[in-house]
Amino acid sequence: MALSVSDLPAMYTLLSNSLSGDEALRKPAESTLAQSENLPGFCSCLMEVITAKDLVSQADVRLMASLYFKNSINRYWRNKRDSSGISTEEKSHLRRKLLSHMREENYQISLTLAVLISKIARIDYPKDWPELFTVLAQQLQSADVLTSHRIFMILFRALKELSTKRLTSDQRNFAEISSQFFDYSWHLWQSDMQTILNGFSSLAQITNSNASHDDLYLTCERWFLCSKIIRQLIVSGFPSDEKSLQEVPPVKEVCPLLMNAIQSLLPYYSSFGERYLKLFEFVRRACTKLMKILVAIQTRHPYSFGDQCVLPLVMDFCLNKIIDPEPEIMSFDKFLIQCMSMAKIVLECKEYKPLMTGRVVDENMITLEQRKKNISGAVAGVLSSLLPNERVVLLCNVLIRRYFVLTSSDLEEWYQNPESFHHEQDAVLWSEKLRPCAEALYIVLFHNHSQLLGPVVVSILQEAMNGCPPSVTDITSGLLLKDAAYGAAAYIYYELSNYLSFKDWFDNALSLELTNDHPNMRIIHRKVALILGQWVSEIKDDTKRPVYCSLIRLLQDRDLCVRLAASRSLYFHIEDAAFSQQEFSDLLPVCWKLSFKLVEDVHEFDSKVQVLNTISVLIAYVGDIIPYANELVQFFQKSWEESSGESLLQIQLLTALKNFVVALGYKSPMCYTVLLPVLVSGLDINSPDELLEDSMQLWEATISNAPSMVPQLLGYFPSLVDIIERSFDHLKVAASIIEGYIILGGTEFLSLHASSVAKLFDVVVGNVNDRGLLSILPVIDILVQCSPSDGPQLISSTLQKMMVICLTGDDRVPTSTSVKASAAATLARILVTNTNFLAQLASEQSLLMLLQNAGFSVGENILLCLVDVWLDKADNVNYIQKKTFGFALSIILTLRLPQVLDKLDQILSVCTSVILGGSEDTTEDESSSDSMSSSRPQFPSKEFRRRQMKMSDPINQLSLESSVRENLQTCANLHGEAFNAAMARIHPAALAQLKEALKMT
Repeated sequence: MALSVSDLPAMYTLLSNSLSGDEALRKPAESTLAQSENLPGFCSCLMEVITAKDLVSQADVRLMASLYFKNSINRYWRNKRDSSGISTEEKSHLRRKLLSHMREENYQISLTLAVLISKIARIDYPKDWPELFTVLAQQLQSADVLTSHRIFMILFRALKELSTKRLTSDQRNFAEISSQFFDYSWHLWQSDMQTILNGFSSLAQITNSNASHDDLYLTCERWFLCSKIIRQLIVSGFPSDEKSLQEVPPVKEVCPLLMNAIQSLLPYYSSFGERYLKLFEFVRRACTKLMKILVAIQTRHPYSFGDQCVLPLVMDFCLNKIIDPEPEIMSFDKFLIQCMSMAKIVLECKEYKPLMTGRVVDENMITLEQRKKNISGAVAGVLSSLLPNERVVLLCNVLIRRYFVLTSSDLEEWYQNPESFHHEQDAVLWSEKLRPCAEALYIVLFHNHSQLLGPVVVSILQEAMNGCPPSVTDITSGLLLKDAAYGAAAYIYYELSNYLSFKDWFDNALSLELTNDHPNMRIIHRKVALILGQWVSEIKDDTKRPVYCSLIRLLQDRDLCVRLAASRSLYFHIEDAAFSQQEFSDLLPVCWKLSFKLVEDVHEFDSKVQVLNTISVLIAYVGDIIPYANELVQFFQKSWEESSGESLLQIQLLTALKNFVVALGYKSPMCYTVLLPVLVSGLDINSPDELLEDSMQLWEATISNAPSMVPQLLGYFPSLVDIIERSFDHLKVAASIIEGYIILGGTEFLSLHASSVAKLFDVVVGNVNDRGLLSILPVIDILVQCSPSDGPQLISSTLQKMMVICLTGDDRVPTSTSVKASAAATLARILVTNTNFLAQLASEQSLLMLLQNAGFSVGENILLCLVDVWLDKADNVNYIQKKTFGFALSIILTLRLPQVLDKLDQILSVCTSVILGGSEDTTEDESSSDSMSSSRPQFPSKEFRRRQMKMSDPINQLSLESSVRENLQTCANLHGEAFNAAMARIHPAALAQLKEALKMT
């Protein structure tokens, strides 16, 4: 039933009731509105409520209508023609109505309408709404300040939405919009900028701050929107000049004026203050936004930005503000962060680095690479003039001595929330806080000028240590400078090691710092912990033990921030290739205890993840963990219970738990009390993909290390069918799990889950690519090896598909060749161990139908067709598979078919090469097994059982030599003179090799 104008009173009542605090009114209204969402006319009714002049004062009802309108657009605008929802006619009506209602006075409603217009534009522009931007442009010509502000809101939202579309046609449309709106937007921006500056100048000269400034503020807001639109047009309306090398003219036109605007607005940051709070806030936002726009333009169009009229102006301004800011700017952190971000991206911009490529000579034109080289060389020259050595040294000193130094607010923040303070150093947050941003700029600066700055940093470090010996405990400027210098030395260890001996530094200073337990020393202790982790590659054998002891000591610090820093550094040491288990072994008990305690003491998600990472590498790398197993089980039990709903934290726990299972090996049942419930919850197919993937990795590790199959593990197997039926994303690990169940569970497993195994193989084979087949085919071979009589019967449907692959597959690429060879080897094994079954399978009518559907002409015996594959792929398989081919070909000799004699020389050639080629794989396994059994007992595991299976494999144990000799005699008896004639056609050299292989005189 369609809604119409007559339903407006009811719609108004429903919207009004949905806002009621009385649940008896609200719930039925919400339910009715939800049921009406997809009815024709629903959005039109909402639009009438929003635009009704007599409801202007009912802002809450109109806002609710706009929200329901937006939600309906999201759900029903992309509807099929034959489905209920928003019809083509209603859509057309709504688009017209929206463009006629520009002067919405309520800001929140106008914002919601701008968002929903942008959503519609993404779907309908330009095909169904070609007039959108033309109408907006026309209305701008005669709009007052409020209307033009609302139009710019719509423009910004629509452009932002359309800029994310990536098809060439969409980008071409966006470029056309850019050309249509850029000039108008840019002229309005300049006009509004002048109006704003004139208004600010007048305000600065009057003392009465109570007068209304609404019109000026609205102009400010329109200008702000206009700035964001210009950014969108320049950044998304032109292809990046980094690839095209085409100059983007608006960059040279706009950037200098943006820079002038920043310089003109900044003085009002200090003068407005408490007098004009709204305008003060605007200045703060405007200066920060303009710098962000400059950063965005440089990132998108580095070559155009590198022009002489842009880069020197912007870079010199930023460097001056960083090095010598006005007193009021010192407190303007967000602006300084953007200045530092600009300096950082310019210094690390690869387009501004001199290219080390030679010139390709071309008589008629300069190559693209040469043009890049010319531009890069010119920009590099500009940067060199902007950053002479003395300015580089000055900037380095300022960053360390001013911006690295902890402030009183830093120390207060540290005291109030040590975890947050610790994590602000992380890469994700460097651009949000001033000190981490300064540290990021310093690292790039040092990287560009390491030879110049290496001695400078060492000099600052020496000065700081001399001015503040380890015994000093008061928070003095000297102690804070030492903390800053320690940080500076930590971040660039890879270069500073050329100028500073870590051993001397550790012995004479760092280790001494840790002997001072005064609470204020947490400042220095945190940096010592950081240094010990950053300099891990420079810590040699004679210093490892003292460093490990220092980290354990830091883990016992009273300050949580210090302990977290120590935990992170400990992670780096344990994961390091040169980690010494011997030097660390006696520290393990206290290390486990302190790590568990740290997990309990921290509260933030990032902290728990970090400590979990450390525990995980401890489990993986420290050797025997049996003495700590009970504590770890309790730890995992508690941590998993507390991680409910935190999938990212659970992923870290699953990784650590997997390491625990692997480390326990055949004793892994010790952790089943926590492990099995975790698996049950993790293997839910509705879990997030990342959680499911890690749960499967844990499952695979559990099966691989289980000494025996327990009922619970047997019961989990059907989950694998659900997972694979939903997606093949986890096929590789799923294949390993199936293999583990077959090897570990044996007949008990197959008797319970035969149908599930058959279903899994049938779902995969024929429906995945070569890579997927290469994962699953070896598992099918394992099944046939473990259950030669029942296994093939169980998976007969899958085996038929494998026959089709062997006989029809395209093997012009290596992966396809491997697939054919692997499938052929399994079929050969079945012929050897269950001859009658393969012969029967080859004659099945269903197989013949599959082959015909695949385009294979079934004109001869299928077994003989397989013989051709075995002969062809004998050189593409490993030794055991090749020996399997030999046995299968030997059996073929006993067939009463004259075609066998046509292939006799090839069959005997393959068999001869296998017999004379030796058993390199078997020898290797036997020697490996012998050496292992002589050194330590063999414990049940998947790998151990796999080796046992390989050694007891009939293919391994039987003599191919005897088989060929006997079957050759059978062949002679069957074919008589024809056999003798076929033997006579064999080359004498090949015949001699055959006699040698069969020890025939």
